Amino acid sequence: MPLDRLRRAKRKTVGTKQTAKAVDRGQARVVFVASDAEPHVVEGVVRACRERSVEVVFVESMGDLGRACGIEVGAASAAILEE
Repeated sequence: MPLDRLRRAKRKTVGTKQTAKAVDRGQARVVFVASDAEPHVVEGVVRACRERSVEVVFVESMGDLGRACGIEVGAASAAILEE
């Protein structure tokens, strides 16, 4: 399951603002985006990933993504950072 990679990651971001910053800084190795997130919330992150050739993995729900990040609320996006 793709979220296992995120659960095991030592360094990660949670949330669209922090993930976008990591992509812009060239720190994101892979970005996870919840399929049920509002498009206007995640479109900038997805666009930045495509421009910088960062892998994007779409997951089923914000709840699943939040749990994989160890938080009790949903998350629209998250990233595994370079070690």
